[in-house]
Amino acid sequence: MTTRIDRRFAALKAEGRAALVTFLMAGDPDAEACLAIVKALPAAGADVIELGMPFTDPMADGPAIQVAGQRALKAGQTMVKTLGLVRAFRQSDDATPIVLMGYYNPIYIYGVEKFLVDAKAAGVDGLIVVDLPPEEDEELCLPALKAGLNFIRLATPTTDDKRLPAVLNNTSGFVYYVSITGITGAATPDPSKVNAAVARIKRHTKLPVAVGFGVRTGEQARAIAEGADGVVVGSALVDAVRQSLDADGKATARTVAAVTDLVAQLSAGIHGAKKAAAE
Repeated sequence: MTTRIDRRFAALKAEGRAALVTFLMAGDPDAEACLAIVKALPAAGADVIELGMPFTDPMADGPAIQVAGQRALKAGQTMVKTLGLVRAFRQSDDATPIVLMGYYNPIYIYGVEKFLVDAKAAGVDGLIVVDLPPEEDEELCLPALKAGLNFIRLATPTTDDKRLPAVLNNTSGFVYYVSITGITGAATPDPSKVNAAVARIKRHTKLPVAVGFGVRTGEQARAIAEGADGVVVGSALVDAVRQSLDADGKATARTVAAVTDLVAQLSAGIHGAKKAAAE
C-alpha cells in the first residue's frame, strides 16, 4: 500500500530534486496560530510536514524544540488537539504528507491501538518515535505498519554497517539520517560527510534518505540536497516562531510570515541544488 509519503518522494524523484521536510511543534505557540502556519507551509515550499508531539521530557531535543514543546503544553496542547490539527489541515490539503514526531510516552498513554486508529482517520501518514529502538518493534512499529502508517527510523553517524540492517528493518516511507551526534539544533552538518553517509545508507536500502539536524539556511539546504533525497529543517523554523512572538509569548501578525519566509528560502536552496545537479 502506498502512502502520501511514498507518492511525494516518488514524484520529487521524477522531478530530480530533494524534498523539503519542515518540522514544527504541534500547538506552538497556540493551536490557532499553529494551524495557520501549517496551512501556509505547502505554498511556501514544504513538501512534507513533521509535527512534534509535545512531551515534558524530550531527551533528544535541543533548547529551541524543548522550549517550543513547553510553549505548546502551556497553551493546552494535547494529543487529541494534535490529531485535531491534522484533521483541520486535511480539510483543505489532501496531498501533503504529515508525519508525527516525538516520544513513545504520549502515544502509550493515549493507547496504542486507539492512537493508530485515530491518527490514520485524522490523516497522519507516518510516525517518527525517537525512543523506540528496533528491538521494540512489537510495541508500535509493526502495529503502525499494519494500520497503513509509515514508520520512519533514525540513523546516525554512530549507526555502523552492523547495526544499520536492524535500523532499516521494518522502516518505511523514508530513512531520517541525523547528520550530527548530539541534540537537535546544536551544530552545522558537514555536507561531504553527510553525502558519504547517505551513500552508505543507500547501499542498504531503496528508501529515500532525508537528512536533518543543523540545517538553518537555504545555502546549507542546497548543499545537503545535492546528496540526499530530503532535507529536514526544525530548530530554525521553531526559532522563527519564537522570534515572532510578543513579550508575553503570544503570536503576532508576523508569526506566519516569519516561518513561511524562511521555508521559501530553504525551498529555493533545494531547487538550486536540482539545477546544480542537472548542469
